[in-house]
Amino acid sequence: MSEHYVSVPEQGGDKLIPEGLCNPGQVYTVSQGKSGMIGVFRLEGQMLPGNGKLERTGLGSDRDAKESSNTAFNYLKANGSRISGSISTTSKDYIINYQDLQGIGMTGKLALPTLIALCSIALGRPVQSSTAILGEISISGTLIKVDNLADTLQVCLDSGAKKVLLPQTSFVDFATVPPELMSAFQLIPYQSAEDAVFKALGVE
Repeated sequence: MSEHYVSVPEQGGDKLIPEGLCNPGQVYTVSQGKSGMIGVFRLEGQMLPGNGKLERTGLGSDRDAKESSNTAFNYLKANGSRISGSISTTSKDYIINYQDLQGIGMTGKLALPTLIALCSIALGRPVQSSTAILGEISISGTLIKVDNLADTLQVCLDSGAKKVLLPQTSFVDFATVPPELMSAFQLIPYQSAEDAVFKALGVE
């Protein structure tokens, strides 16, 4: 009658953000959940022949989360050709599963991570190893800076991230971050949604 915790290979040890390359379409993002706490969320995607639909699982009836995933798909439809001519939003269907890894309530900041996941699947390229995606985009592609940057980076560190993709708009908040926390990562700044996709996937 005693409880035993066993780690399974999917967990990659005790780190929520595993080392090594994941499958294309697997993305880790760190942001504020419904409860107000900051946590890690995992996206996993698949692409199938179809006619340009986005199916989402794991969001339940969360309106903010659904709207932000729609924002990503609409952005990809409008701007996909700027990322790669081989991305199709008309002859393929995409399925993305969203997981709240720490049970803090789903985040509503999913447009940028969803966009990266969609491009990762469409191009068959995995996101760089041990990378946490921070920041968000609006429907027009405007970058939205990270709330509580220092706390968010601390969660990235605790979760095993070694690289952090960060919007340039967050640079103004660097003064709030302890130097030892800043130096714990390879910080990768991005200037636009497309730039974030290229850098997340390690495309020059």
